[in-house]
Amino acid sequence: MRLHRNLVLAVMDALYHIFNDDVYADKQIAQTLKRDKRWGSHDRGFIAETTYDIVRWKRLYAEIAEISEPFKRDELPRLFAVWATLKGISLPDWGVFEGTPTRRIKGRFDELKKTRAIGQSIPDWLDELGQKELGAMWDVEIAALNQQAPVVLRANTLKTTPAKLRQRLLDEQIVTKLLKEYPDALELEERKNVFATSVFKEGLFEVQDASSQEVARMLDVQPGMRVVDACAGAGGKTLHLAALMENKGNVVAMDIYQNKLNELKRRARRAGAHNIETRLIDSTKTVKKLHSKADRLLIDAPCSGLGVLKRNPDAKWKLQPEFIENIKKTQAQLLRDYAKMVKPGGKMVYATCSVLSSENEQQVSAFLDSQEGAGFVFDKEKKIYAHQSGYDGFYMALLERANT
Repeated sequence: MRLHRNLVLAVMDALYHIFNDDVYADKQIAQTLKRDKRWGSHDRGFIAETTYDIVRWKRLYAEIAEISEPFKRDELPRLFAVWATLKGISLPDWGVFEGTPTRRIKGRFDELKKTRAIGQSIPDWLDELGQKELGAMWDVEIAALNQQAPVVLRANTLKTTPAKLRQRLLDEQIVTKLLKEYPDALELEERKNVFATSVFKEGLFEVQDASSQEVARMLDVQPGMRVVDACAGAGGKTLHLAALMENKGNVVAMDIYQNKLNELKRRARRAGAHNIETRLIDSTKTVKKLHSKADRLLIDAPCSGLGVLKRNPDAKWKLQPEFIENIKKTQAQLLRDYAKMVKPGGKMVYATCSVLSSENEQQVSAFLDSQEGAGFVFDKEKKIYAHQSGYDGFYMALLERANT
């Protein structure tokens, strides 16, 4: 691979802001890609993927480069040099890379990768937590979570089928494969900007990881039901629920952020999902009005997000132990408060994109032991680990309210 100076400088500039200005990687990369309209898809892909890769391996690369945070601008070429050397890419004869000891880089890598927290590039506290909650499985799970996420689409069955969508994408030079285990899913064979396609603008698909697509299906919705998505966000799972219900019945999408619900409305219009109603949770009254009214309830709870580190590698640097402790209290409260919306005989799913048992099965167990959970019965659960599925880590549990 031949490195181009302007692309390498763009990567280092993006890294500087991500590491030093507390900017989310996806937002900074999107901003960086707007800088030069002459960049083609290959150039843009290089910037995005290289930046994410160095963010993902920040701790390991910094240890190899023998630098520490906060990184100065003139230190970032050393991080880039580590990335390039380990990828087998020759460094160009530019002044910034002068005197880079490539042999020492490889030797340091072989030495440091033996220590899991450094070798897998995670904070010590997170390594200890993963070991505590997952035991021996943590080794393979964190290794899997450090791989680049595949791009998976969900065919919008209100407008098309996976097979027809595959052909339409092929017409636009995007090659995909059907995933037998996931009825509505297609995976890209090669990373492409799918949002620029006419197929996307027509609302024929959403980008949604295969594991995430399992959540709506577990809720066992039927056309004509009243379904509440209590933590809808921008609506990825809401849209899937609407499609599974064939646009019949009512999906009440709730969130505490109006801007997310506004984005959901835009997505619903594109998808042709007409049975979605949004409600802002601005007081306890919003939830109380729906007590015992929902045939189905989805609580896609806020969580640590450890199951989606493949696509959000900077999350491990922004996460703090206190956040996880606080979010677990929020999860428990949501379960107790929102479960009241399920009508007798109705069902609910509690889901997270975490692999920690303290956010998952332990929360469900505590809820069932609580006063609010006394009328519910555990039906089934699904634990999805990245090292087994190849996709995001997820948890989901189906509970049923007694018909009395």
